[in-house]
Amino acid sequence: MTDYDNQLLRQAIIHAKAGEYEAARRYLARALDLADDRETRVWANYWMSKVVNDPQEKREYLEETLAYEPTHPEARRELAILDGKLKPEDLVNPDALPTATAEAQTAQADRFTCPKCGGRMVYAPDGRSLYCEYCTRNQTLSAAPLQQEQDFILKMATAQGHRTALAVKTLTCQGCGAQFVLPPQQMTGECAYCGSNHIIRGDGQLLQPDSILPMRLTQSQAVQTLVNWVEQQGIQPQRKVQVPRGMYLPMWTFDIIGVIPWSGYIVRSKYNSSEWEEREYVQGEKQIYYDDILVPGAPKLADLLPMIASAFEIQSAVPYDARYLAGWPAELPQMSLAQASLEARQQAAYRARQFIQRDFGSQHIVNFSYSTARVSVATFKLVLVPLWLTILPAEGSEYRVLIDGVKGTLYCELPPRGWMGWLKQLLGT
Repeated sequence: MTDYDNQLLRQAIIHAKAGEYEAARRYLARALDLADDRETRVWANYWMSKVVNDPQEKREYLEETLAYEPTHPEARRELAILDGKLKPEDLVNPDALPTATAEAQTAQADRFTCPKCGGRMVYAPDGRSLYCEYCTRNQTLSAAPLQQEQDFILKMATAQGHRTALAVKTLTCQGCGAQFVLPPQQMTGECAYCGSNHIIRGDGQLLQPDSILPMRLTQSQAVQTLVNWVEQQGIQPQRKVQVPRGMYLPMWTFDIIGVIPWSGYIVRSKYNSSEWEEREYVQGEKQIYYDDILVPGAPKLADLLPMIASAFEIQSAVPYDARYLAGWPAELPQMSLAQASLEARQQAAYRARQFIQRDFGSQHIVNFSYSTARVSVATFKLVLVPLWLTILPAEGSEYRVLIDGVKGTLYCELPPRGWMGWLKQLLGT
């Protein structure tokens, strides 16, 4: 951007902020005539969209802005308002978010009972149906439309992108009328009186799951997976192992795009006698696109979930349907979309750095630096993933064991050992 371009654009912005739109348009038109660089055209087109009155003209300038910079957040937000995808009243100032309340709230829920006998309906790990625990009636789950990933920038413009569940939820059982409460992060519950399953309905305040990987592994299969693994590892637990319990945990997925400028010095040679080394300055830009970067939404297992995350085929997730949760504990994310996106950007930057350094093979790079200013999150999804969890007591401590609820992949935080044991007897199987 030349100095003259800077002056024209700066004057235009001053007039626009003062409400002097005619003067702003003149300066912006002149800046667009003279501009010969991308940055000037991006901001001149964007500000022109703010000072014209005709919706079609406004759209054209916004589209021109996005043609030069597809991830421009302000332009995408304004275009979404024009398209009716975003309501102006839903916009929030991220620096002055509405205060979230931790007071107990009344929540609405769906209850799943058998239409034949009134018994409790639970999800069957066949990926296709609910069944009654009493009369064994089956109810097939119909295929729902494919759920598209959500626009990250648009969602971050609303309060949903910054909230997490804080309030205890009070439910009234639709069967017996009893009241019971659920912790803030829990989205499923069982009535303590009649035992019927309830799944919290979305109220528009928090982001709801977009997709779900249905549980396919039964409890007996999870037990057998654990038994086989323990026998293969030669581990002898110190006391009875709890039978694995199934649950759904939230997982954020992000698609990240952008450009990472980088620079550094390659050490060409080094003479130890004089401690002199020859360095060559190198720089470049790395185009990145990462699909489905995973960020756990449940902090209590955040250190373990990345270890087993590669076992999940997120692309196989189906559109979220509350019926998949019938009879299964499930949690809402305790990390907001905004917080999770920062973790995803860090993962993307780390991957890019590793990739850049691998390009130089065995050559040593020093003073390596890079910038993620031009990296952005394009889309996201909130996916519920199925797990079986138990605790393995061994060597005077307790170690968590996770089993993927789809394929049965097992991960344990227990270091490798050479013990012998018989878990079958301890589990009573």
